[in-house]
Amino acid sequence: MKLEKYSFGTGDRFGQQGSAQLKAVQLAAEHGVDVAIVWNKSHREHLIVGTSPADVRQEADAAVRSADWQSGYYVDADHIGLANVDQFIDPSDFFTIDVADFIGRPAEENDISAFVEAHRPFTGSVTVEGMERLLMISSDQLWAIAEKYLFAIQQAAQIHAHISSKKGTDPFITEVSMDETDEPQSPEELFFILAAVAAYGIPVQTIAPKFTGRFNKGVDFVGDVDKFNQEFNDDVCVVNQAIVTFGLPDNLKLSVHSGSDKFSIYPGIRRALKTHGVGTHVKTAGTTWLEELIGLAEAGGQALDLVKKIYRQAFGRYQELCGPYATVIDIDQKQLPAPDQVDTWEGSRLMAALRHDQSNPNYNSNLRQLLHVAYKVAAESGSAYLEAVREHRQIIGRHVTENLFERHLRPLFL
Repeated sequence: MKLEKYSFGTGDRFGQQGSAQLKAVQLAAEHGVDVAIVWNKSHREHLIVGTSPADVRQEADAAVRSADWQSGYYVDADHIGLANVDQFIDPSDFFTIDVADFIGRPAEENDISAFVEAHRPFTGSVTVEGMERLLMISSDQLWAIAEKYLFAIQQAAQIHAHISSKKGTDPFITEVSMDETDEPQSPEELFFILAAVAAYGIPVQTIAPKFTGRFNKGVDFVGDVDKFNQEFNDDVCVVNQAIVTFGLPDNLKLSVHSGSDKFSIYPGIRRALKTHGVGTHVKTAGTTWLEELIGLAEAGGQALDLVKKIYRQAFGRYQELCGPYATVIDIDQKQLPAPDQVDTWEGSRLMAALRHDQSNPNYNSNLRQLLHVAYKVAAESGSAYLEAVREHRQIIGRHVTENLFERHLRPLFL
């Protein structure tokens, strides 16, 4: 199973928007660019919403059948480890192996020593085509990199072997993710991380490093865009070099776990893809859930009241909801409107506050981030939320499709 050049991972908290999401990818195809769609949902999301990995497969297959979609589509076991992977085995054919928690835990010294000795020929300087500078690696740096990352790659290999033993002859795509950590990986570190991936025989097709800057949930990139652009370009070059040097799969590509809506870095990503003729996997999260709220606000009446009720509860449960996401949100609580104020808003005013349009003076990134992590409140409403979403499927679907196509796929790939 070989992942296409361009692929786009899209979450769907409540599993209601598969067809609307697929329509965005169909529009990209109509404009001449083939993008594989990957439905991703994490173990944490399943626990909160009360769904299972089989539900994601059912949604994906139903959307594909309904649209007679003939191109690539996958179901991603998102950010899994040994503790939770088994429930994903049967329904999934894409596995994001998350090893961020193992970074910094040293492997056995004999393993580190063996890795360093095997890769000592790469110390000094390494020329990477497309990079403006050489990779400069001392023996001490190589040891430090192995000490920091080798154990994490060993864990990835163990998880991959476990998946393989369970899947048997069923093919699947492997991604290794180390983005949910504190420090970004340098190009030098990425080069030897990929060396370790090859050494342990992981047939990785996408690698998700940690990039410079903050990738907060639901809002734009926070940081130096020029620095990110240089880093992404250099990492693309390193991946290309590692494919040749270490014999990794020829379609290996960078994966960007965007947290959704990193609009300011899309031009730099697109530029690097065109410059080097490579693909990428971009994974969003939560965008669809927020578009559902926007659609309900537009619908008005009881649907609008439901959105206001969700906001009121989220406002009152701020610490509970935001705590697990503390490293990927940045909310100024003083800039959150009081629920009593939001209750007076018309649907258009609430839509303006929530929709990610930075040119709109009523846009409120703090409100957007809070609602991004508040899907637990909607899940607790039982059938009320799902019934509202189903009742207003057409309005919501229009928002979901337009958002994915116009704000994500078009600037990235068209």
